Amino acid sequence: MSDTVELESRDYWFKVVDMLQQNWALIEALESGAIVHFVSDTSGVFDQIAFDSIPAATDSLLQNGFRRFAEDPRASSFLKPPSPPFSRRPHPNGSIYSSGSFWKGLPTQ
Repeated sequence: MSDTVELESRDYWFKVVDMLQQNWALIEALESGAIVHFVSDTSGVFDQIAFDSIPAATDSLLQNGFRRFAEDPRASSFLKPPSPPFSRRPHPNGSIYSSGSFWKGLPTQ
């Protein structure tokens, strides 16, 4: 069974990871910074990373090959972001971003 994840943001970031497969990211503001939730094409939240601020989160997304969907008109012609409801679902390769396996410059906690 999967747990529902309530995400307010619809300001999608995306990274093409394979033919016909994207990883999506949504940044949620926190009192003490921000958290990036990573979402599959099928609305499954599979990982997350906490940051000190929204600017730190956006800089890190850019550094790791993500692009802001709203700023890429070409992408909207062939990609469709995942839609709510979002639910927690494991990634077949585990926590690929928060583990540091596929992420440059993890924030220190």
